[in-house]
Amino acid sequence: MSVESYLGYVVMPIICLSIFFIMLRFIKGPQVVDRVVALDLLITVGVAFITLFSIIVNNSLFLDEAMILALIAFLSTVAFSYYIYKRKRDE
Repeated sequence: MSVESYLGYVVMPIICLSIFFIMLRFIKGPQVVDRVVALDLLITVGVAFITLFSIIVNNSLFLDEAMILALIAFLSTVAFSYYIYKRKRDE
């Protein structure tokens, strides 16, 4: 079994299953903090998905999009954290 077939038949289904459970948490999350964490985790798993896809198709162009998505995820997490901090501080 080659690395590409292992990634395609074992790791990709695990990532897709994790996306399903993260979406459940995102939809069901009782608080805003749960949804923010689920969104951050969803983007992180998306970065992993793009990276694995880049390895499988042997094309490094997708890694640029993965890096941009990771940067957007980091900045959005910082922004949400600041928003939650300011909201609790004003209450």
